[in-house]
Amino acid sequence: MNGKGTTARTRLERGRGALGPALELVHTGRAPTRAVLTAELGVTRATAGAVAAELEALGLIRVDSRPGAGAGSQGRPSHRLSVDDTGPVAFAAQVHADGFRAALVGLGGRIVATAPVRGTVTADPAQILGEVVEAGAGLLRTTGLRCVGAGLAVPSAVAEPEGTALNPLHLAWPAGAPVREIFAERVRAAGIEGPAFTGNDVNLAALAEHRHGAGRGAQHLLCVATGHRGVGGALVLDGRLHTGSAGLALEVGHLTVNPEGRPCYCGSKGCLDVEADPLAFLTAAGRAPGPEVSLLQQARDLLRAEHADPAVRRATEELIDRLGLGLAGLVNILNPDRIILGGLHRELLDADPERLRAVVADRSLWGRSGGVPILPCTLDHNSLVGAAEVAWQPVLDDPLGALAP
Repeated sequence: MNGKGTTARTRLERGRGALGPALELVHTGRAPTRAVLTAELGVTRATAGAVAAELEALGLIRVDSRPGAGAGSQGRPSHRLSVDDTGPVAFAAQVHADGFRAALVGLGGRIVATAPVRGTVTADPAQILGEVVEAGAGLLRTTGLRCVGAGLAVPSAVAEPEGTALNPLHLAWPAGAPVREIFAERVRAAGIEGPAFTGNDVNLAALAEHRHGAGRGAQHLLCVATGHRGVGGALVLDGRLHTGSAGLALEVGHLTVNPEGRPCYCGSKGCLDVEADPLAFLTAAGRAPGPEVSLLQQARDLLRAEHADPAVRRATEELIDRLGLGLAGLVNILNPDRIILGGLHRELLDADPERLRAVVADRSLWGRSGGVPILPCTLDHNSLVGAAEVAWQPVLDDPLGALAP
């Protein structure tokens, strides 16, 4: 081998340990150019070039070697980096009280393909997860894309290391259902490549928002959301989900915000879970929920279309006050540097941001000292994107090892 070839191989060998960090930087949009990648990795330009070339050879990113110089730029412009939109995908799925959704998600959090939403979830997790995987396998057959793994989001705390759904209160599944084992078995039986993972839907939504959405740049990110039923929370610390000793941290839905309030499925009363979800909003507004669309959609439609109605306005204020009380307690305990709200809570924030922020500031010590930014989640289907994130993680950790033939 000549000297030039030896030098190139040496650079690549030195950069192998940087492949994962480099891929994550491109994946999260923090390294749009090779110059930024070089600076972020703390390596030479030559090593960064070798790393980028290897990731491109793996079909994960694209390197634009002939970019146009930006306005006002000086010298030779840096090569631009982007994820390869024809590259592999993760199979992601979300199960909730009103149905399930399956999708294929590429690097960068891009939803590449989705299956039609299914609207019925029975009490048998094996049956539903079989249908979920069948939908994902159909998408993979149709697109012909390579799959790196599978991720599933469920509306329940998922106990670790077993992967059991500890309290799927809104699904009628048995407590302790082995959802990860069932999901992994169905994934293998369908011939879908890669490992299979399962997690709580709000945890996964928070992870997606931290990497690709409203949580970017936060060091201590608190996410609170209500989807189709109930309320969930998650905490991302320095880029990693805080799940506690057994995966059960941040069960914020069972904070008491109204001691004389509605009975909760957990056996208590006045929990955030039943005081600030879509059913609570419809009930407070005096509207009987119908079977036509999901409770979340009914609540959103009512809030948007009839906000001027006195009953709807009172319901909005009531839920904002309950939510604000819960957030204030969490701020006192966790001291986050940012709060993001999803599902119906995002709509409540949009409806009256000043009221919500005032309640949190008035009830929390840290809120009075300057306030915590409260922002809406920005990603559509963030739990799906988060499910894909955990499926992508082995590739982000070790691209060569995960994608080896």
